[in-house]
Amino acid sequence: MTDHKPISTYPMRKPFIVLCAILLLYTSSISQDVIRIQECNSPSIKNQVDSLKSLYSKDGFVVFKEASITMESEYEMPVIVPLKQGEWYQFIFVGEPTSRLYEVRMFDWNEKQVIYQKKMWGEIDGNIISYSYMPQFSEFHMIKPVQVNKQRKKNLCGYVMLLKKAKTTALVNTSAIAP
Repeated sequence: MTDHKPISTYPMRKPFIVLCAILLLYTSSISQDVIRIQECNSPSIKNQVDSLKSLYSKDGFVVFKEASITMESEYEMPVIVPLKQGEWYQFIFVGEPTSRLYEVRMFDWNEKQVIYQKKMWGEIDGNIISYSYMPQFSEFHMIKPVQVNKQRKKNLCGYVMLLKKAKTTALVNTSAIAP
């Protein structure tokens, strides 16, 4: 007759349970560090965005993508957008007016930096970074805006907007052409 012990009496059982509990606590704390995009509401930024939309629409641009985002000082907020070769895009970032520094970096699919812009508080339209871009390839690009604010570290409002030049077809008046 063989002598069987219950599973709970094996010496490895308790350390295994403790290890599983520690891993569970560790993984639950890691999931808390995930960056989630949250909208923000700033009347001054909304007014600037509305003015910029109106200005660029007169030049034939339409809004392709846009989002208001809550940011943290000194932390980049990655935005991934699909861009098509030969299309003309206008990217705009509007940061909190009280921030001291604003930067935008843009990378292509191969992680090559294709755009870098920096503005400081006090410059004309200092909290707005805007640039045109026409990609050489149809691929995803990553745009990383960041702002530095010494007064507030969290809950900074930012607004990202990607405009696309609308295609226009030239109308030819055939009656004006002499035979």
